[in-house]
Amino acid sequence: MKETDYHKSILVNGNRRQAFEALTTSYGSWWTKPDRPIHQVGDQARFSFPPGKSFWTFRATELISDERVTLTCVEALHLHDALSETIREEWLGTQLHWSIKDHGAQTQIELLHQGLNPKLECFNVCEAGWNFFFLDSLKAYLDTGQGKPHRE
Repeated sequence: MKETDYHKSILVNGNRRQAFEALTTSYGSWWTKPDRPIHQVGDQARFSFPPGKSFWTFRATELISDERVTLTCVEALHLHDALSETIREEWLGTQLHWSIKDHGAQTQIELLHQGLNPKLECFNVCEAGWNFFFLDSLKAYLDTGQGKPHRE
């Protein structure tokens, strides 16, 4: 991990099983609905943000039940009117590392988006997106059952 890669942590009321499910089969409840859930290593899911054409396809490269989820971006098309076309594939090859741990009566979830750092043109936009979807929406989903996912 580089010091500058996106790295945040939240404490939630949901248990480790619920956190693991949110990070494999319930993305549509807090982030955006993928074209398919993730059940096993090797599964791929495309995450798009309608009504635009931006999408990211991730392959599950590590799944340890109730402990860890690692996804690698294998396809990317990021379109953003305010940024240049160089951002289109900036996420390609980056990895999402989620770790899930007990923390007293709560559950701690850490997200390291390895490769998402200030050197990328999309960093400020993507950091703001993760701050909303991870720090706010996922936390709300696991605390109350009601996340704030992207809707068309």
